[in-house]
Amino acid sequence: MTTTDIGLIGLAVMGQNLVLNMADHGYTVGVHNRTTSTMREFVDGPAADASVVGHETVEELVDALSTPRRVMLMVKAGAVVDRVIEEVAPLLDEGDVIIDGGNSRYTDTIRRTEELAEQGIRYVGAGVSGGEEGARHGPSIMPGGDPEAWPLLADLFQAIAADAPDGRPCCDWVGPDGAGHFVKMIHNGIEYGDMQVIAEAYDLMSAMGMANAEMAEVFRTWNDGVLDSFLVEITADILAHTDPDTGESTVDVILDAAGQKGTGTWTAIAALEAGQPLTLVAEAVFARVVSALVDRRRAAAGVLAGPDRTLEPDAVDLDDLRDALYASKITSYAQGFMLLADASAEHDWDLDLGRIASLWREGCIIRAVFLDDITAAYEADPELDNLLLADVFTRALADAQPGWRRVVRAGISAGIPLPAYSTALAYYDGIRSARTPANLVQAQRDYFGAHTYERVDGPRGEHHHTDWTGRGGAVTSGSYNA
Repeated sequence: MTTTDIGLIGLAVMGQNLVLNMADHGYTVGVHNRTTSTMREFVDGPAADASVVGHETVEELVDALSTPRRVMLMVKAGAVVDRVIEEVAPLLDEGDVIIDGGNSRYTDTIRRTEELAEQGIRYVGAGVSGGEEGARHGPSIMPGGDPEAWPLLADLFQAIAADAPDGRPCCDWVGPDGAGHFVKMIHNGIEYGDMQVIAEAYDLMSAMGMANAEMAEVFRTWNDGVLDSFLVEITADILAHTDPDTGESTVDVILDAAGQKGTGTWTAIAALEAGQPLTLVAEAVFARVVSALVDRRRAAAGVLAGPDRTLEPDAVDLDDLRDALYASKITSYAQGFMLLADASAEHDWDLDLGRIASLWREGCIIRAVFLDDITAAYEADPELDNLLLADVFTRALADAQPGWRRVVRAGISAGIPLPAYSTALAYYDGIRSARTPANLVQAQRDYFGAHTYERVDGPRGEHHHTDWTGRGGAVTSGSYNA
């Protein structure tokens, strides 16, 4: 029997490409799939000339592994992961490693790390980003879990990961228990936001009557500047593509209903639970929800009054539009890193925000040139409270905001929804407001629920109550909140 370096279970596209990537780097990989025919087709086909060994059973896969054993799962998140762990764990010995490379919810990874530690098994939740191309030639990998597992995985994972322009691998240990999958979740949430800000630029250009080929050239031009990124690059390719069946632009024959797999929703929920204003990602999630209501939107389009969603050809300056996209993108990342910092403190993860930013510079879906600036900002000030306060971004937003405001104004006037641009601008204006109308909100809460309030002329943490009606007395709310 051939001895293998690592075993991988789950041979969908990502799993297959990771296996081939590992084999390219000199590792012998044992593979198993629930559907045996899929495994055989892979071993006899794409992996025929690679150091890949197929196993019909999990027992065979584990028996062939060198020790300490390393088994990577590339299966559907949720109950399937637990079922595979239940199958694999009894076959392993103390000190062996199980790696979940799927998009598992970080709370599940925390639980699994604890449960498997009781059996002496080292568990790792590794976020993997880059799609099938990244998996094949170099993804971004964000591992977290049992720290004792990292020395057993570092060489392999950093070998198969993408390299940033400075030569550093886009893979490093993130932190304990669920940290890796939390960071991947934030990555995916930011990805939702990036896609939405690009879509809003496309919507505005369409409203001005620009042809898709013209828009493709605009995105190509933008991709040579501060917006240089994978998603801007592929947007240009998409807009230039022709559907072979109809001869029309391919994007025009695609139904305007965006799907989602849940990581954006998890990100928004995590932000709400943490009390962090991740507004742009949340709006990007809701924009997909609204898009999916195709029949309802079509019915409402013929009933609800409003502007006709068209703009004059020169209604929006393209430089302003670039600025609105860039400023909204900066705001989204700032919000995401605030949530990362909050989670790090809450879970004692000690996340290195600069290093996390550096992991996303290549290989992953949100890879972009401006991540170099984010990396540098956190390296210069690891305690940076808000990315917007880093000099490079403070200056960028100051330069961009006039155009940003003009774009939002134009969209509103034409009846074009801009949930990402407008919520990012609202956050920017909110976070720079020394005083907000929340004093009235707190007064209302105290009026109807005796929830108390702090005073501007007193110390923080000292709470007061007003008997607004003269009938409430001095009783305040203890456990009821609204």
